Amino acid sequence: MASPRTGSARGSSRGRSTVSAHPTRPRRTSSGRCTELAPRLRGHQIFSHLTAAAIWSLPLPPWCASRPLEVCALWGGREPRTEGVIGHRHTFDPEGVTLVEGMPVPPPALVWSQCAEHLLVDDLVAMADAIFTRGLATREELTASLRPGQRGAVTARAALAESRVGSESPRETLTRLVLVRAGLPEPELNVDLRRPDGRFVARLDLAYRRWRVCVEYDGRQHSTGAQFARDADRWADIAAEGWLIVRVLAHHFDDPGRAIVARTRAALTSRGYSR
Repeated sequence: MASPRTGSARGSSRGRSTVSAHPTRPRRTSSGRCTELAPRLRGHQIFSHLTAAAIWSLPLPPWCASRPLEVCALWGGREPRTEGVIGHRHTFDPEGVTLVEGMPVPPPALVWSQCAEHLLVDDLVAMADAIFTRGLATREELTASLRPGQRGAVTARAALAESRVGSESPRETLTRLVLVRAGLPEPELNVDLRRPDGRFVARLDLAYRRWRVCVEYDGRQHSTGAQFARDADRWADIAAEGWLIVRVLAHHFDDPGRAIVARTRAALTSRGYSR
């Protein structure tokens, strides 16, 4: 039986390809290439796979930015034979074709399914989380988009089992995966913390409401004094409501067991958690 891919992505020479340390979206240069190619597409040709995911602004690993554009031909039409373009053939209802910024693309559920042959489990979880949170498709639609025997279907089904509604960034997705895979409880995602009188305090990335512990991903590369002051005030407000904060930075994914899991487990244990 095939197993989901968790190592390097197929066809990539860039080593480990996941959302793990420094997730990003493809560079806007790929959007420029799409703009140039779009007028040359025939009526039965649309952008597909990783290119369509970028057009939908779905999260992708960095190496996708340097790939050729991908275009599929519908209903037996001829795929493009153009330098810098990978052609595919696909059969689905053309009424499902959508224009995003003037670019013809499949619906998000089908795009996710197409990307399964290229991406790893964590990448597909992050993409599914984004689709669910943005309301672009349902879990049932993603499930139905998988064809029997298609490449990457095993990986996609494994990713779908770990996907959740509510994650607002790939870093939040990966932080959740690290914690849950280590055996810690599943956190709530993007919880509004309010005072007893209803006044808003903060939006918590990952929250363990029972133990009043939250895990916050801090993705700042550079911050001004004003930004840091606002964050410090926010952390103080959260702490004043009796919550413990575990801050996660990009470099913590280099050793997530020690830097993320152990610190979160210690915070939970101090509040009465026991497994």
